[in-house]
Amino acid sequence: MFEVTEKASNMIKNFLEKQKEPQSIRIVLQAGLGGPTLGIALDEPQEKDMVFTDRDIHYLIDKSLFEEVKPIRVDFLESFGGSGFKLTSSLAASAGCGDSCGC
Repeated sequence: MFEVTEKASNMIKNFLEKQKEPQSIRIVLQAGLGGPTLGIALDEPQEKDMVFTDRDIHYLIDKSLFEEVKPIRVDFLESFGGSGFKLTSSLAASAGCGDSCGC
């Protein structure tokens, strides 16, 4: 399962309107302080990707990574200390990406 909240979708759409290329969001595995986490970046589709489309936004993730970490939920959180994207999955940790998609 792959889910994107409405708030996250709206923030990503606003970000993508200012970008020329690429227009797809890649879910990536990255090193974190508490172990591996998921993050997001702009990228082009690759042959080994699963592609999810939600509210006209294309999300890319390597097929083997998706099988390892599913389900994935993309959300956008706002708090007094800051705001950012939060990705949750079957990994023990989750990632926050600040105010941009380029993490």
